[in-house]
Amino acid sequence: MDFNTIIGLATVAFLAGFFDAIAGGGGLITLPALLLTGIDPVVAIGTNKFQAAAATVSAAITFARKRLVEWKEVKWLIPLAMAGGMAGALFVSWVDKRWLEAAVPVLLIGVAVYFLFTPAMRETAGKARLSIVAFSLTAAPLLGFYDGIFGPGVGSFFMIGWVLLCGLSMMRAISFTKVGNAACNIGALSVFMVKGVVVWPLAITMAIAAFAGAQLGARCAVRVGPRLIRPMIVLVCCALAIKLFSMNY
Repeated sequence: MDFNTIIGLATVAFLAGFFDAIAGGGGLITLPALLLTGIDPVVAIGTNKFQAAAATVSAAITFARKRLVEWKEVKWLIPLAMAGGMAGALFVSWVDKRWLEAAVPVLLIGVAVYFLFTPAMRETAGKARLSIVAFSLTAAPLLGFYDGIFGPGVGSFFMIGWVLLCGLSMMRAISFTKVGNAACNIGALSVFMVKGVVVWPLAITMAIAAFAGAQLGARCAVRVGPRLIRPMIVLVCCALAIKLFSMNY
């Protein structure tokens, strides 16, 4: 792989890390870029997961430093989301992904419609229908499993769960999403590393760029708040849905 291609992929990873830290969806930017280089799809997924883990860990650390995450509140979220990611990565070659590919664009459009029209997008917390612990025990491993198998939009799905089911405020929902997403990515990545499907020089280069982009994106999210986040979530969900529809049809 020539130098210009690597620099191009690093630039893509930086932009994806910035975007993902705010609204999710970075994987639908980096994964197609990797596939366009002609490398094996499984290797592309494994390599992409490394840079995705770097971005989400970076964002999670930034939100935690802003005191938007209490680690005792995510003591179940982290291991269960990680276990789900590992399970998904283990089963990725056994599961027929066609039903996921058909369902995910519809789900993403639903997420976009919710965030576009609901009045729940606010700084303050709403009514909780599910506790943080209950969500961590039930939804987190399922979302982690999905992330290990397929992945696009998992951050948006985490987000809507925290807001709609747990009643978290927007900024707390984003910070919890990054913690859960980071755990999913690390779990799936550990399996891909054991399988030896990560191109390390490329993965490390993209990870450094994604880490930097996520740091900038997380700071922008904290500074600007829902004024930036709401339209970006809607935009990301619609873009992901369109991309997936085009890939499938």
